[in-house]
Amino acid sequence: MSSDTDSKVKATAERIIELGKEVEAPGQAVTGDTSMQRARTVLGAWLDGMRGIVVNPALGRVTVIHENGDASSIASAELAFRLSAAGITQLG
Repeated sequence: MSSDTDSKVKATAERIIELGKEVEAPGQAVTGDTSMQRARTVLGAWLDGMRGIVVNPALGRVTVIHENGDASSIASAELAFRLSAAGITQLG
């Protein structure tokens, strides 16, 4: 990552951590290479268990349906747009 990109990522992580602190629910930020690789591994396994998906570009939300029937929502206009643009919202 470039130093400019790295700075933006760290600033975003810090802003999110501060928002969590305001509601007494602090989180933890990970930006290092080793931690990010582990996070990608965990997220990859999590996605491999996906059995359905609901894409709502108008709300900027994607909902993953897991094999046990539980749902996890991701608020991301970019992800919703990318999935929509890839035709994921089409039946079939």
